Amino acid sequence: MQLGTRWAAGSEAPASVPASLRAAIAEVESKGLTGHWTLTWLEGRAIAELDAGWEVFQDRSGEIIARPFED
Repeated sequence: MQLGTRWAAGSEAPASVPASLRAAIAEVESKGLTGHWTLTWLEGRAIAELDAGWEVFQDRSGEIIARPFED
């Protein structure tokens, strides 16, 4: 796993955040959640995790997923 970057929810995402994830991140933020995002990379795919309990990522088929963390 490669560590990416962190930024506050509601602020502009860093340039390193893939364009493919940005709309889903904005959708999660529209729920009024606060906290910080952490961008990491796993097997070459970006994963953005909001410490309020959400994750946004691209699955192997290319679909963008935004969901609460699974237990």
